[in-house]
Amino acid sequence: MINEQIRDREVRLIGKDGEQLGIMSSRDAYGKAQEAGLDLVKIAPKAKPPVCKIIDYGKYKYELARKEKEAKKKQKTIDIKEVRLSPNIGANDLNTKVGAARKFISKGNKVKVTLRFRGREMAHMSNGRHILDEFAESLSDIASVEKAPKVEGRSMTMFLSEKR
Repeated sequence: MINEQIRDREVRLIGKDGEQLGIMSSRDAYGKAQEAGLDLVKIAPKAKPPVCKIIDYGKYKYELARKEKEAKKKQKTIDIKEVRLSPNIGANDLNTKVGAARKFISKGNKVKVTLRFRGREMAHMSNGRHILDEFAESLSDIASVEKAPKVEGRSMTMFLSEKR
């Protein structure tokens, strides 16, 4: 809230240089802000009495946006990359998929390994588990199994994440 929007009976006022000006009515505080040629901004509405400060509102909004942007820069987003396998995958093809997963994990992403079953492969789903175990074993130096292999419909999925 700024300027006339502040309807509190009493507010604690902080001057433009950060000095405490004391507790006064919101009208008096607004008058002092107008004298200084600046805005009266409610900073802490939950405080008793609410805290208002005499500052340039445009500059205040800009500073808040800058701080928020800076905080976003420091955040690290983790994506989930997917590697799809089939139950009758060859050894070299499996090594290629392991290499791709290794690259994803080294960049800090999580990897979802999906083993898809089609047609008659559905009858031998238990044989597919050893492929996922072999996949996890070949990446055990840099990754750990976050979620164990689990059957969901026509596929078996497992999640790998970087070791801490």
